[in-house]
Amino acid sequence: MTMHLKLGWLYPTLMGTYGDRGNVICLEKRAQWRQITVEVIPLDKEAPLNVWEEVDLIVGGGAQDRQQEIVMRDLQGAKAEQLKALIEDQVPGVFTCGSPQLLGKYYEPALGQRIEGLGILDLVSKHPGFGAKRCIGNVAFEITAEPLATELKAKLGDRPIAIGFENHGGRTYLGEVQPLGKVLKGYGNNGEDGWEGAFYQKAIATYAHGPLLPKNPFLADWLLEKALERKYNTEIHLDPLDDQLARQARQTMFQRLTLSVSSSPV
Repeated sequence: MTMHLKLGWLYPTLMGTYGDRGNVICLEKRAQWRQITVEVIPLDKEAPLNVWEEVDLIVGGGAQDRQQEIVMRDLQGAKAEQLKALIEDQVPGVFTCGSPQLLGKYYEPALGQRIEGLGILDLVSKHPGFGAKRCIGNVAFEITAEPLATELKAKLGDRPIAIGFENHGGRTYLGEVQPLGKVLKGYGNNGEDGWEGAFYQKAIATYAHGPLLPKNPFLADWLLEKALERKYNTEIHLDPLDDQLARQARQTMFQRLTLSVSSSPV
């Protein structure tokens, strides 16, 4: 049986500032290399509601404050309710930087009025002002959110550690939602509490660019497996791919960050 996925890409023109289209490319290629076809669908101002209803997997990237405000103003009403319904219905997704702020309760920019979010994730984001230092640099964090952490550890045989690059002025503070992981190096959500990202249902929210998935291919495969299991209502085990170069790159980054990591987290 040929399997097929519809990948919904949130506002690719407005929310593609930091190269997070690489997450889309990574998911598309890792599926295709296993003979799984992928249709990439822009979920933007022109996309009719029925298109939003059909997606199996969602990717959202980052944006500058102005573009993010445009998106948050547009994503209201039926579209907002449909995105909420997809996430609540266990549609997997990866949301980076501006996207988690969009999914949260609100975002307070450095200049201008508070922008109300969708309230899907119990978190708020605030920009501390133009004089504040941006959170920029390489980031590494151990994934602790459940059941994600347990499922990844079973596949990897070791604790799942993700790496990426963060570049954000806003600070995010979590309410009653799981953090995605514990910061080992870098700032994470706010540079204060030691947490990075958030995890809800099958939605991964993070500040880690890089983009995230090519640097951490085990996360891409987890997303693909969950999307396929939901769509085809059967347990999925993807065939392994040759990730030797990715593993070597990760080891180099671990050394650069002077992280002490047992065995070889792939």
